[in-house]
Amino acid sequence: MFAPRTTLPWPVVALFTAGYLAPYLLPTVVGRLDAGLPLSATEAGAVGSALLLGSATAGFLLASRVERIGARTLARIGLTLAVLGYGGAALAGEVSAVIAGAVLGGFGSGTVTTVAATRIAAHPDPHRVSTAGLLGVSALAGAVYLTVPHLGAGHGQPLAAIALTALAVWPLTGRLPGRTAPARTRREDRPRLPRLRAGLVLAAAMPCWSLVQNSLWGVSGRIGLTQAHLSEAGVGVVLAVALGAGLTGVLGAGALGARLGRAVPIGAGTVLIAGCVVASARATGPVSFAAGEIAWNTLYPIVLSYLIGLAASLDPRGRWAVLVGSAGSLGTAAGPLTGSVLSAWAGFPVMGLVLGAGLLVVAVPMTAVALRTGGGPRFAGAVRRRGGALEPQVVEIPVEGSALPVREAYGTAGPRRAGAAPGSGD
Repeated sequence: MFAPRTTLPWPVVALFTAGYLAPYLLPTVVGRLDAGLPLSATEAGAVGSALLLGSATAGFLLASRVERIGARTLARIGLTLAVLGYGGAALAGEVSAVIAGAVLGGFGSGTVTTVAATRIAAHPDPHRVSTAGLLGVSALAGAVYLTVPHLGAGHGQPLAAIALTALAVWPLTGRLPGRTAPARTRREDRPRLPRLRAGLVLAAAMPCWSLVQNSLWGVSGRIGLTQAHLSEAGVGVVLAVALGAGLTGVLGAGALGARLGRAVPIGAGTVLIAGCVVASARATGPVSFAAGEIAWNTLYPIVLSYLIGLAASLDPRGRWAVLVGSAGSLGTAAGPLTGSVLSAWAGFPVMGLVLGAGLLVVAVPMTAVALRTGGGPRFAGAVRRRGGALEPQVVEIPVEGSALPVREAYGTAGPRRAGAAPGSGD
């Protein structure tokens, strides 16, 4: 008999959407800052990078503090910072005030994402939750991209959209748990990060993976205009369709679930993305440009959802999910600048080859981590060895006695109980 599907924690999905919205809207945020303020394209990109660096900083600082502060309290702090930061930046006219608001808002987004990541890791099916979150943020970002151009010029509209989203999510925080760990814990009493080697490898590879994605995204408009010979309106149509394809990718990831494990979607998906990057960078006409962008945007959220699930599986307390996500934000922040430098130095086709080769390199350690942590294909009735015991996968196999104590002992259904042994393995 198949295991029953767990109920989605919608407050966590909403937090995920609010936290990830700023990176998804980064192209229009940077473009509006460039057009609406006395900033060059490079300076506007630097503001966007500062926003993302603020988000990454929050993750690194708060990864191990969610249980001591409380998910509910920390989420409300993050949402408040996002409303004040992005809202203030949207209303401000001075460049310095806009920068300060963007950085403050970025720290708030990172705080919200940190809470969401820890709650996703505590869920029995983290991949399903992360897929729902990606679906929500993709749909919302697409709606903003379609709406903002009709609201007039100025830098404030996309920033205001992020602030209003944070404000709308606030009422849902009441359903989050409070503090679940003592406010003060001696250093020697704090549980160590499990699977240290696997977590460090994934955290080291994730910035490179994210950097490639955002290097292409940052120059896609210029490729369409200067190399594929599209008008500005034509480029906008292609990118809008590509975002719609991203929704299809998220739905596909949700339908695929754990059938192929994590190693195949991460490894094979990254290789396919590398091919899309090369194709998009070499596009010389509307058809080839559209094909590359749409294929890339279809695959990207699929692989990202499995990477989030892989990071969440390394630690049921969610610390690796936060650290890996924050490391990815560092690559996201550096992406637009990297794409601009490479394309200016060697042209778009060579840029695509360099970025594609980089993806092929990081695909190897990412796939190895997925395989080493039990991320191979799963079949009905299949089991894997973990901590010296056989753990059922995908389906529930009737055994004598209750399986609940075993599952709790390994922390797969939520935060580990006090005194329970941590999971083993790399």
